[in-house]
Amino acid sequence: MNHISVEQKLISRVEDVTPTVLRAMAATTDPRLKQLMTSLVTHLHQFVIETRPTEAEFEYGLRWIAELGHRTNEFHNEVVLAADAIGVSTLIDLINNDGMQGETMSALLGPFYRGEAPQCQCGDCIARSETPGAELYFSGRVVGVDGAPIEGATLDVWQASPVGLYENQDESQDDFNLRGKFRTDAEGRFHFVSVKPAGYPVPTDGPVGDLLRAQHRTPLRPAHIHFIVSAPAHKTLITQIFADTHEALVNDVVFGAKRQIVGAFVRHDEPHPDYPGAATPFYTCHYEFKLVEGTPCFPMPPISGKKG
Repeated sequence: MNHISVEQKLISRVEDVTPTVLRAMAATTDPRLKQLMTSLVTHLHQFVIETRPTEAEFEYGLRWIAELGHRTNEFHNEVVLAADAIGVSTLIDLINNDGMQGETMSALLGPFYRGEAPQCQCGDCIARSETPGAELYFSGRVVGVDGAPIEGATLDVWQASPVGLYENQDESQDDFNLRGKFRTDAEGRFHFVSVKPAGYPVPTDGPVGDLLRAQHRTPLRPAHIHFIVSAPAHKTLITQIFADTHEALVNDVVFGAKRQIVGAFVRHDEPHPDYPGAATPFYTCHYEFKLVEGTPCFPMPPISGKKG
């Protein structure tokens, strides 16, 4: 039979709970797990003591968290969306990419990265199905912080359709529409054709939408294109290139827009000799991605499939 020492009293007051739980976890051998859980329990208990939720509020909170899991599947990730909408994803991004050494600024991954996008040739169009919107000719280079070109770098590209949906959300779009992978040439150059991105609302039919409505917040993200830029012996860059107004950028529902990664999307209303056959109006954007030396590391895709 296990006996409780005189010093180990049963919980009888609010003040007893936190130290009792911390003692129960004190034998954790993994030092990082111990640090994380000690901090989590301490701050979470303090939050509960400070805000004093009712039992009904506690039950609602548990149901809200459970619903995040129920709404997460192969083509939608409500858990990542929630982390984005309360600013945690941007905090994680900034904490892990602080102390920059001249590389392009990073941005959060978002909940719509699938991975396994088709490999494309430079110049290919990633609009694989009928997609509204003006044509976009995106070009650029991948270089080191010293400006030297990086040959064979991979750019994994994805964006929402101007109708406001990623292809995994939309049964009318072909599989991997507006997604593709490109490799740079000996001069670090790449180019592809797409459609000019538009702002869009994040999904609001789940618990994150309930939260946004309760907070009277916009569900809108500014127009952007996602990039994962990687190369051997270089730190992988996860970022977004933005194309929207200042107002849209500062009101980004997931707090991901940053001034340093706003692209110059130039509108062309007349034919241009460098873009023969382009229907006017069309847009061009040129962007130079800078990678710092390091070890490549790739994110786990939040989703893996397409709806329908």
